[in-house]
Amino acid sequence: MAVTLADIRDAARLLEGQIVRTPCTLSRTLSEISGAQVHVKFENQQFTASFKDRGSLVKMSSLSEEERARGVIAMSAGNHAQAVAYHAQRLGIPSTIVMPEGAPAVKVKNTRRFGARVVLSGETIDEAAVAARKVAADENLTFVHPYDDEKVMAGQGTVGLEMLECAPDLDVIVAPIGGGGLIGGIATAAKAMRPDIEMVGVEAAMFPSMRQALQGLDVKAGGRTIADGIAVKTPGKAAIPIVRELVSDIVLVTENQLERAVQTYLEIEKTVSEGGGAASLAALLAHSDRFAGKKVGLVLSGGNIDSRILSAVIEHGLVRDGRMVRLRIEIPDAPGTLARIAGIIGGCDANIIDVFHQRAFSSLPVKQADLDVVLETLGRDHIADIMGKLSAAGFEVRQLEAESPAATA
Repeated sequence: MAVTLADIRDAARLLEGQIVRTPCTLSRTLSEISGAQVHVKFENQQFTASFKDRGSLVKMSSLSEEERARGVIAMSAGNHAQAVAYHAQRLGIPSTIVMPEGAPAVKVKNTRRFGARVVLSGETIDEAAVAARKVAADENLTFVHPYDDEKVMAGQGTVGLEMLECAPDLDVIVAPIGGGGLIGGIATAAKAMRPDIEMVGVEAAMFPSMRQALQGLDVKAGGRTIADGIAVKTPGKAAIPIVRELVSDIVLVTENQLERAVQTYLEIEKTVSEGGGAASLAALLAHSDRFAGKKVGLVLSGGNIDSRILSAVIEHGLVRDGRMVRLRIEIPDAPGTLARIAGIIGGCDANIIDVFHQRAFSSLPVKQADLDVVLETLGRDHIADIMGKLSAAGFEVRQLEAESPAATA
């Protein structure tokens, strides 16, 4: 039986007062950048910081007393894990979560904090699922699937209800696709309410599993992606026919585009998004011509990102935007040279972050040295000004590429 608008409305009534009704607000700055009228649905403001609060609660609320007493099990890279663990704790249901061995530490920590037994197994969601099914069979636990379940999908569909209640004249909704539960639920609700609305899905380029499945291709997906929450090799069987019928397009986004979107949310909206959560914005920024002039709803699906990853994303972004740069300067190995260079850079109002003085590992003659300086700048024009002034002072200087160690340090 397919999920219906009535199922989603029932889910909305069940969820009322038990989860956060997250804001869906117009972003003036994102609208100016993209040329569209952009509304963002901030699902990172749920208690467990993702939309997964919805479907997991709907599913567990449907269990019998006997099923609740036996306990539940789920597999997840993190967001579904936290949601199941949190709501299971609230409902008094024992929970076991199987997570990939490389799951972000913050998600593992939070899942345990909600009282779940955490089992780390496999490198991917699909491998974790195999382990979870075995434990479920061995211990007679009820399996709470993160996306391939109609109760879960109905819960996720309430995101679409809320978006159209907030912005009823949206032309298009853009949502991330992992297994397809979120976009399947949203599309079911949105297209039933507004048949003319367009639904666009977004997948990480490393994991185009839904797109490949719809094209009848063998799924070839894998790699280390920042979008761990949508890194799914096996899309949901329940979602595939819904996406085929109701979703007009699936856009693939690269790691650089995902990083840029995370950074953009942080700097413009002052909000934290995980990689998969920023996928819809990544698609908007990468394909702005496609959405220009339209009223666009973006689903920011989650904000559970490891602080180390977020730090690296910020630094990559600073390098990409020319706000952090590494210059290599050939200098005479003589007293006073460092002070002279620091004076030139300071006179340009740039901030020196790090200095690397290369003698033994330089190919220059012994009376010369390579000086690498990492600078905080105002942008590419500022970099050009600094390099020009160093050259005018008689120094050979070049900008090192972003792939160099200091550029990503």
